Amino acid sequence: MTATDEGNATFRRTDRTDAPLYLSKYTARTHRANPGRPDADPSQDESTPLYLRRFRERQDGSGPARPALLEVDGERFAQQYAEATRSHEIIPEPAQRETDDYVAEIRIIRHGITQGYSTDAGLTPMGGWQAHQRGHALSKTLRAWPKMRIICADTNRARQTAEQIHRGLLDGLDQFGRDAQIEGPTAIPELRNFQVWTPDGPRDITAAFRQYQALMEKLERMAVGDRPRWLVEIDRFYRTQLGGQDPIQTWLTIPLMYFESPQACVRRFWKGFLRIMEESPGSRIIAATHSGPIRAFATWAHGYDPGEPHNVEEVIVRIRKGGKTALVGYRNRVTEVNIPDPDDMPVWDGA
Repeated sequence: MTATDEGNATFRRTDRTDAPLYLSKYTARTHRANPGRPDADPSQDESTPLYLRRFRERQDGSGPARPALLEVDGERFAQQYAEATRSHEIIPEPAQRETDDYVAEIRIIRHGITQGYSTDAGLTPMGGWQAHQRGHALSKTLRAWPKMRIICADTNRARQTAEQIHRGLLDGLDQFGRDAQIEGPTAIPELRNFQVWTPDGPRDITAAFRQYQALMEKLERMAVGDRPRWLVEIDRFYRTQLGGQDPIQTWLTIPLMYFESPQACVRRFWKGFLRIMEESPGSRIIAATHSGPIRAFATWAHGYDPGEPHNVEEVIVRIRKGGKTALVGYRNRVTEVNIPDPDDMPVWDGA
């Protein structure tokens, strides 16, 4: 073949415009089962989980009618709720339960999988699904707490986690035929991540990353001058993470002069929880926040470091009557603690 022939040669197209075989077979089966069903609406909200979209399709006019609600002891719920909450354990009668011993319940939940920690990024699709599933699971446990308040830290990943938990709650209530009073989600300053001091003021450790990275690159390129002390500590924190170790354990165990201390985070959390409890008495509080303060809270309660919480893993706090003590549960261990009084906490930096 000459060069002219090579220039005029027609090559076979390798891109595919038809659907994969498994998808073609699935579409054919769907059309055989429902000949009159139109194709999927491309404008359908893709952020809705697939199982929920299929459930809603079964509930429209073309599908079977929604079954009648069951009624037991004055409560009305769908058959799916009865199946999802069935237990093989021996459960005492409602009059014998000790749920009346608690005046509030707090669930401190870590955010879902995020797109990254180098900036204030949001959740990945998997992280949104995790948070939605957490909210859907909470919709099965509303018998003792029909009132709920959702709060979160003021970051994109925590805010989106709270929003997906809210959506999962509403979808579960609709699916199970239940009803509840839900407030939020609302961002509150007490749930923010631990802070680090920078020349621009205190910042979230993630928000300070870009400033740290830009200044470190400049200092290494110019090779002049000493690094500021706040930059040395942030560099130690991130190099621990890059080395495959646990930077949160470093924060918990090594004194860092320019980082907010773990005990300050625990005090801040309690101040926020007590304020929300006063604003919404008798409510279950769902708090979406970050792993560092959650781990500090669990370490303070149990007296040892129980480890990094997984995404959407929770610490459960139940406030006893009188508001003086609480039960803190995390990873199959429950510890009774005294609730600190915000007005009685020591101030170490005061004159």
